[in-house]
Amino acid sequence: MARFNLRRKLQRRISILKRCILRVWNHILTCSLGKPSHNYRMVPPQSLPVSTLPEIASSGYVSGIVTPSAHPPMKMAAAAAMYHDQRDIDSINNKDSDLVALKISLLGDCQIGKTSFLAKYVGNETQDGRILKDGMNMMDKTLLVKGARISYSLWEVDGDEGSSQQIPLACKDSVAILIMFDLTSRLTLNGIIKWYQEARKWNQTAIPIVIGTKFDDFIQLPIDLQWTIASEARAYAKALNATLFFSSAAYNINVNKIFKFITAKLFDLPWTPARNLTIGEPIIDF
Repeated sequence: MARFNLRRKLQRRISILKRCILRVWNHILTCSLGKPSHNYRMVPPQSLPVSTLPEIASSGYVSGIVTPSAHPPMKMAAAAAMYHDQRDIDSINNKDSDLVALKISLLGDCQIGKTSFLAKYVGNETQDGRILKDGMNMMDKTLLVKGARISYSLWEVDGDEGSSQQIPLACKDSVAILIMFDLTSRLTLNGIIKWYQEARKWNQTAIPIVIGTKFDDFIQLPIDLQWTIASEARAYAKALNATLFFSSAAYNINVNKIFKFITAKLFDLPWTPARNLTIGEPIIDF
């Protein structure tokens, strides 16, 4: 203890002596140069505004290289604290790094039930995930497949004349393109060729699927008319090399099955829907 106290006294006196010498030296410089000498002091981290943290982080200080800036130098403890803050920010930005994001496009004429179909699949996520743009409706759906989280970004083009300008944006980078028509309207069925051709201008690799909506109304039609529409729909789907589904958003017929089929195709999962060509039942043809 005696040695320790003696050492502390010695260090204190040396420190006082250094300060005195530094003061005298600064006074000599001031007199000889005619300019005041500047003493820089350490600024505690609390005095730095929050808005300066990104600038300091980009200045290279964290990596051990201090570049000139308008900010006074910080203590190493402040630099370390800022480094951990930056890591926290990065972790927030990367919190969804395990999420597989995939895009699916929905095309077809107006008033054929695309939005109802989409809302039925998205379910409870509709309220939070819906985004409206000119001529386009977007929703998100996240699901868990064998331990992996998949987020489907669903882009629906309205189908009116002005919305055709949104086709390039909607179809680019999509993994699947759903071309939809109203089972009770042969006019919308004839229009799927046009939608397919426009989609293929911007995307050559997406999985094509033809979907007939409003099956619950379709089965109210005369059986011979059902047979004619079903035959034409199968012929169109075959020409487009697409899988055909009849669906109903109102009764949730084949809605989830369609997206299950897409997921299985994308990730090479051992699942395929049962083929059904029976008139009066929701057809699935591939």
